[in-house]
Amino acid sequence: MGETSPIIVWFRRDLRLGDHPALTAACVSGRPVIPVFIRDHLVDGLGIAPKWRLGEALAVFADSLAQVDSRLIFRSGDALEVLQSLVAETGAGAVYWSHGYLPDEKVRDDAVKSALSDAGLEAKRFGGHLLFEPWTVETKTGGFFKVYTPMWKSVKDREVANPKSPPSHVTAPQGWPVSDALSDWALAAGMDRGAAIVRAYGQIGEAAALARLDNFIASKVADYDTTRDVPAEDGTSRLSENLSLGEIGPRTCWHAGYRALQDGKPGAETFLKELVWREFAYHLAFHTPRILSDNWREEWQAFPWSTDEDAADVIAWKQGRTGIPFVDAAMREMYVTGKMHNRGRMIVASYLTKHLMVDWKIGMRWFEDCLTDWDPASNAMGWQWSAGSGPDATPYFRVFNPVTQLDKFDKTRAYVDAWIAEGKSNPSETAMSYFDAIPRSWGLSPEDAYPAPIVSPEDGRKRALEAYQNRDF
Repeated sequence: MGETSPIIVWFRRDLRLGDHPALTAACVSGRPVIPVFIRDHLVDGLGIAPKWRLGEALAVFADSLAQVDSRLIFRSGDALEVLQSLVAETGAGAVYWSHGYLPDEKVRDDAVKSALSDAGLEAKRFGGHLLFEPWTVETKTGGFFKVYTPMWKSVKDREVANPKSPPSHVTAPQGWPVSDALSDWALAAGMDRGAAIVRAYGQIGEAAALARLDNFIASKVADYDTTRDVPAEDGTSRLSENLSLGEIGPRTCWHAGYRALQDGKPGAETFLKELVWREFAYHLAFHTPRILSDNWREEWQAFPWSTDEDAADVIAWKQGRTGIPFVDAAMREMYVTGKMHNRGRMIVASYLTKHLMVDWKIGMRWFEDCLTDWDPASNAMGWQWSAGSGPDATPYFRVFNPVTQLDKFDKTRAYVDAWIAEGKSNPSETAMSYFDAIPRSWGLSPEDAYPAPIVSPEDGRKRALEAYQNRDF
């Protein structure tokens, strides 16, 4: 393979042109570039909402590549077999891609790199999904950080490379390989009627993500440390859906936040800390992959959580019909927008795992199906943080009271009114949208009476503390 042979750039959760080390390296080489996205077993294993959101992102990203004289090739099958076929078809001499940090990604990527290298090809992995590679951040005594605050202190003054600009032109090969039609993949099939509702709340693609970041820095970041906790306010960056699929890079976000901090916007430090919280989740998933599927704290293995997904209280929680307004409003926000305010995520997770004593894995899997900003590492760590079984977790004796939390963070009940229709003479449009977004099989109507609490905050807390105190931690 010569220096003029094409380079295949294998895109995954990095659907952008700028701040993309693998793509930049391919373009700088001067060789033809063949961008490809592979629908393999990891894509097929995605939940309903994340799979739909991926399809939307791929369509936009394909258009972005077309604007720089390139195209995105879609192929289905085993990743290694697809790449080997593309090499044979195109005469490519190299395959570049971004690092994966999760167990299934590492197994797949190691096999790809080994086989392609053995065949005499250049198989190269690049950073880009994280600010700091997990193997480069260590405690003073060696090893990875198991507590967030020391990690933050360790990296907050560390140099972060400036993101590279997107290419204005990507050199095309002499002939393009055949591509699947994205529409034939039917990635939206599981969403049914919910797609039309959720689509209105997405800002999809790199251009939308950059505009969202600019707006946040210009008008919201200064007060972010306080407004981010108020679910009725538009006080967060809302970049989670874009970061999840790499429509914007974390380095782009970091430098924008750092400039804002230097410009005297104090809330920017909290924004930077949230970016490192995301890092923390990925570093833990890399070093202790059990966090994705099992109790990170092994002493929690025998804790008597319920594992009955069909229990009446679990169904009520999923439907946003627990009778606890903060919990129900947050769940309904998720069904309508595909996302949930972070304060709401803490409340619904605490309520499920502590008031209802249900295994956190049930909640984690439900979010995996319903969130368009689903992130595997952040989702798992967030659930374990709330349940008490994870690193840096909320203490077992801290049981969020969803009523007092509502009084504190939604004093006027603007958030609840935005998402709960039952019992209202003139419910909001967003509250009514919930009934159009949920499965028809639930048979729910705005004419239904709002339910009484399935478990009161007081009774739930008492039951949880009794269970915790009877365990040997």
